[in-house]
Amino acid sequence: MTAPEETHATVKYPPGRYGRRREPQPRRRWLVFALAAVVAAAGLAIAWQLYQQYGPQDFEPQVQRFYNITDDGISVEFVVRKEPDQRAVCSVRARNAAGEEVGLAQVDVPQGAEAFVTYRLATSDRPVTVEVPACSPLKQR
Repeated sequence: MTAPEETHATVKYPPGRYGRRREPQPRRRWLVFALAAVVAAAGLAIAWQLYQQYGPQDFEPQVQRFYNITDDGISVEFVVRKEPDQRAVCSVRARNAAGEEVGLAQVDVPQGAEAFVTYRLATSDRPVTVEVPACSPLKQR
């Protein structure tokens, strides 16, 4: 018995039977680089916008403590870090146990790099917490 002979001949298929064979397309590397540059530029623009909106603020309020809680008010002490020559106005907000806003006031902040403020906020219900969500420059009247 003899071993079968191995053949390594290339098989040619009949033309038109399996469709036309695609030739490899040249890669368009410039298109990939252009799209990557556009995506990177858009990402940087979005990052810059978010930094401007949510980044470091000119005024940094921080509640130190709140005390003297009654059914109609709460006392709060907070500090605002800012430029020494600037005056500011801060929103002070109290919430009840259900999380509803029960008191809101605009409080003037004096000049100084770290202005310390004590304020008594009137409320419509018994508060459980107080916060200073935002401060802005005091507009001259």
